[in-house]
Amino acid sequence: MGCENMLPPFRHGSSLEDPLTLGDLPQMMSWGGKIAYLDRDGVLNKWKDDYVNSPEELELLPSSGKAIGSLRRMGFRICLVTNQSPIGRGIWGHETLAEIHDRLQSLLIKDDSDAELDLILYSPYMPEDSSWSRKPNPGMLEAGRQLLENAHKYPGKKTSLSFGDDWLDRPSELGSFLVGDRESDIFAADRFGVKGVICNSDSGIASVINEIISSRGGEIQ
Repeated sequence: MGCENMLPPFRHGSSLEDPLTLGDLPQMMSWGGKIAYLDRDGVLNKWKDDYVNSPEELELLPSSGKAIGSLRRMGFRICLVTNQSPIGRGIWGHETLAEIHDRLQSLLIKDDSDAELDLILYSPYMPEDSSWSRKPNPGMLEAGRQLLENAHKYPGKKTSLSFGDDWLDRPSELGSFLVGDRESDIFAADRFGVKGVICNSDSGIASVINEIISSRGGEIQ
């Protein structure tokens, strides 16, 4: 594990290991285990140098909702994984971030009725905390896979999470991918063992969605 601290991620709307209820995929499609792990700022909404500090400051990038809707119609579960150090810096708290993420989900659904975020995870820690859940470390991705898998296989049951070397029985990530706009996102994908796709922070996921969809006939390999 190195010198990283096993500081766990946080989950929007719930305690981390509480049961996760999954909505149906479009057209009642069955889930085959594919996950689209998505960074937030510069991928779904506009990047701001001094952070997105309120719901009113959140600006969706063009066609972000349509891109997520397309992925869910292809059978992907959507897991948002975002570093949010303003909490650790004392700029604002978890409640403000919850309001920002509520607005994000609302705007995505307005863009495309299928653009549901299945799971939102965030790391509130500062870089100097060396948290395992802060990208470029892979802790949020590890938690996302386990929470989604458990919710699919054992609805209504809590998830007991393992991280790093303690997580031994890892399912395949073949077909899954991560979209980010920073090297730290791609490093996290590499450490987790999933394909990383980098996008331009001015255009976000919409700039790479055609590449994703066309890759192997919609399968990310």
